Amino acid sequence: MPVTPATTGDVLRLIREHGVDTRADLARLTGLSRPTVASRVADLIGRGLVVERADGPSTGGRPPARLRFHASGGAVLVANLGQSRGQLAVCDLAGTIVARADGPPADVSPDTTLPNLLDLWCGLLKDSGVPVGSVRGVGLGVPDAVEHVAGRWDAVEIGPRVRERFGVPAYLDNEVNAAALGEHGAHPGVDDLLFVKISTGIGAAIIAGGAIQRGALGAAGEIGHVPVPSDVERPCRCGNVNCVEAIAGGAALLARSTAADLPALAALARSGDPATVALLRDAGRRIGEVVATAVNLLNPAVVVLGGDLVGADEPLIAGLREIVYQRATALATRSLRIEPARLGEAAGLTGCAAMVLGKILSPTAIDTAPR
Repeated sequence: MPVTPATTGDVLRLIREHGVDTRADLARLTGLSRPTVASRVADLIGRGLVVERADGPSTGGRPPARLRFHASGGAVLVANLGQSRGQLAVCDLAGTIVARADGPPADVSPDTTLPNLLDLWCGLLKDSGVPVGSVRGVGLGVPDAVEHVAGRWDAVEIGPRVRERFGVPAYLDNEVNAAALGEHGAHPGVDDLLFVKISTGIGAAIIAGGAIQRGALGAAGEIGHVPVPSDVERPCRCGNVNCVEAIAGGAALLARSTAADLPALAALARSGDPATVALLRDAGRRIGEVVATAVNLLNPAVVVLGGDLVGADEPLIAGLREIVYQRATALATRSLRIEPARLGEAAGLTGCAAMVLGKILSPTAIDTAPR
């Protein structure tokens, strides 16, 4: 953990990520002189990122001052927009959700959705009592592949519109990647994780070596468009036929069910309706065919399943597990865990916050930020 030479950003990382809480320990780990450490800490306190409290154990004199990352020293605005519904939230600088509300789905153009979203964030800030001036960044998860580096959603640049309203940077990623980042944080010690979202559509996100893998153009994880065998030719929204999403995605399952929507389909499964249980178990098997290949290729430690059709719908998970453990290699499945998402619906929001905080609180961002 020693960091030399240490900048102000490095000092913040030691305090925020590693829990270093005294000036003496900072000096020891960084090799900086005590006056330099004091200067770095004073800078971080002045920015509202660190607080100091005399709450250490006393040895007879004044208790030693302890440094703490100041999670309440700012806020980030996040939204995770799925094909059928969306959520938005205000989070503190630790990524904890402070206030949360339903948001617009991403089924209309960004030119329409984004202004609505900006207004909803302003209302959520007001209702939660968080000052607009405390906002330090914005994170947005949207369906399908996005131009992550360029910050474009369907050719619409997100950053300028966010900066005009809030004066802060904005970051954009695929909504499944965002959920994977959230789940990664909920699985400490796991560096290789495959997140699969099963909802209206089917998508996946890959975390390898502790980092999200987006691919050359941001299209990594599109397992919903891997074809699987089918007795009936089923067209997919991507233009191909017999993609696993077209056969086992939520929209496809609703077309073969009496349920009006995915929550109703889930309710039928929970009630033990035989036709729905069989439908979901078969869907799990079909998805499992694709996931088994991914397990062989990526060798994740955990496959995390999220989305509207995961949770109480054990038949789908059971069907998926059956095929993965049957068809993936013995070594790849020897210690593999396949489990529902730990954060549930909050995964995407938490992941969006992690995406933003990883940018705005990085040593480079701290060291180059205007004073």
